[in-house]
Amino acid sequence: MKSELPKVAVVLNESPLLLHVLRNIESAGINRKVVVVGYRKDIVTDIAKSFPGVEFAEQTEQLGTGHAVISAEKQLAPYTGYTIVACGDAPLISSSSFSNLIEHHKTNGYVATVLSAKMENPTGYGRIIRSADDGSLLRIVEEKDASPEEKAVNEVNTGTYCFNTEDLFGALKQIGNNNAQKEYYLTDVIKIFRNEGKKVGAQTLTNALESHGINSPDDLALAKQYIDNGLVGV
Repeated sequence: MKSELPKVAVVLNESPLLLHVLRNIESAGINRKVVVVGYRKDIVTDIAKSFPGVEFAEQTEQLGTGHAVISAEKQLAPYTGYTIVACGDAPLISSSSFSNLIEHHKTNGYVATVLSAKMENPTGYGRIIRSADDGSLLRIVEEKDASPEEKAVNEVNTGTYCFNTEDLFGALKQIGNNNAQKEYYLTDVIKIFRNEGKKVGAQTLTNALESHGINSPDDLALAKQYIDNGLVGV
């Protein structure tokens, strides 16, 4: 980002990215929020500490998305209800998209539901691999681990999920780090659920632009352009 700030502290339209995410989650009716902090945690904590219902969990080592969620286990125990996992650098996912994800998850009786998007250029994103038989979700493959055929898939993981909390932490205790990055991927829980015969699904965003993540100054400028042109809301 060409900045010493943690990425979630970078400002978009006068607010840090993290606050955009927290506001949209709040508007979706999610009152309790756990922010996982790590790099320069003091800055992130200072941004979010006054937001209603916020608690903090520390990821002392950066060992992947699965490890980040495990870091919040103490805050989320005992395991009841549903857990939404959202990225602090994806500020454009709307409150209605969060609400629709939760409703889709509950209505279909899934243990995990992934929010997906269809992109013209899916480079850099984990691919959604569906069953050829019924279209159900089989797995999510990170680009570094994807075959050429899997890289050709244009449906991607937005990094946003709804889980049954108890099932989530049961599966997280089974994941390993046998991948190109030697990290604990949250996406591996999908395969575990499938192997256990549990129902998993994916819901595709109506507006794929909401999935736009902020990984560079160009990404930030493009997000502002989307907002200014009314292509997404904030």
